[in-house]
Amino acid sequence: MSDEMKSCPHCESPYGYFMKKDLYACPECAHEWNPIQLNKEYGLVIVDSNGNRLTDGDTVVVIKDLPVKGAPKPIKAGTKVKNIRLTDGDHNIDCKVDGFGLMALKSEFVKKA
Repeated sequence: MSDEMKSCPHCESPYGYFMKKDLYACPECAHEWNPIQLNKEYGLVIVDSNGNRLTDGDTVVVIKDLPVKGAPKPIKAGTKVKNIRLTDGDHNIDCKVDGFGLMALKSEFVKKA
């Protein structure tokens, strides 16, 4: 369940809110949508730091040291991350980083390998 607001794909109002079962609604135009289905229909477009389009399963390289909460050391620049999965949100890459486990990264801190 998510309490965050999403922009309406119909009228672009920033006040789309979560209703139930992955369904969002817009209070301004009454449009209802499922963001997961929407991403499949229109394609989730996420680009790396160089503007290259990323897709599920790509391999990326971290471009700067990234501090990790609760870890004694950061993810070092140059770390290669394989088999990424794209998601909607602020941290739009889900992946497994060797030595750290499952992680969510921002696409602005990686480049396509």
